[in-house]
Amino acid sequence: MEGANQVAGRRGLNVPRRVRSRLRQVGVFARLEVSLEHQHLAHRYVLRGVESGGAIPEIGHYVSFANEDGEPLAYLHPIDAIGVNGVHAVVVAPVLVGVEMLRTGRTYELLITRYQIGKVENGRRPPLESQALFQGVHGYLELELWGKDKDHAGLVTPNFYSRGGEALEVPARFEAVTRALTRAVACCGCSHSHYLVAPPAAAAVIESLPVKLPPPPIERVDVGGCGPCGASTDESGRVS
Repeated sequence: MEGANQVAGRRGLNVPRRVRSRLRQVGVFARLEVSLEHQHLAHRYVLRGVESGGAIPEIGHYVSFANEDGEPLAYLHPIDAIGVNGVHAVVVAPVLVGVEMLRTGRTYELLITRYQIGKVENGRRPPLESQALFQGVHGYLELELWGKDKDHAGLVTPNFYSRGGEALEVPARFEAVTRALTRAVACCGCSHSHYLVAPPAAAAVIESLPVKLPPPPIERVDVGGCGPCGASTDESGRVS
């Protein structure tokens, strides 16, 4: 029988139907979905996730991924979606830590889940195992990061409490990704990744090829920030 943390990890945040309906109405799409995939050439299984989400001033919902230490992962490739507040990038790794955050006004919900590949038995497809590492319910942050307090975005996180009113601390290794998602759920009209980073430069990949090819020209385009969050990316692909 599954424990409470396993059920929460498998299902993601328990978002009320009315809130899901509102998210669809305003065009904010985010879903914590992790799938088990087989790499035929490498003869191994990996996990696949999609970073997605965004916000409007009223509401925000976002999903991203980190490694077991809470550090950013390199995405496989970005996704050029039609519109904003949708899918942003694909990530593939042996182990994924999924982070999902929902904001309604100044109230926040947070779920951090570890996903791993289960044990292979009798040559069968292994199970996908999940465990909730942290869940914060009805957290609160006074600042309006989507508006007058946007300069604080990326620097703060909501305060979470137990049912008895005691402070719940997000595990230290996940503080950075929690700050990033606090910013992401206030990023109105979001069109970029907030935590996954760009893969190694193309030149590094070319160096590993048997036949050396000249590196492709890189044309840098400054697209500015992402809505009111004022986010921009540096040369490594990280959001600054």
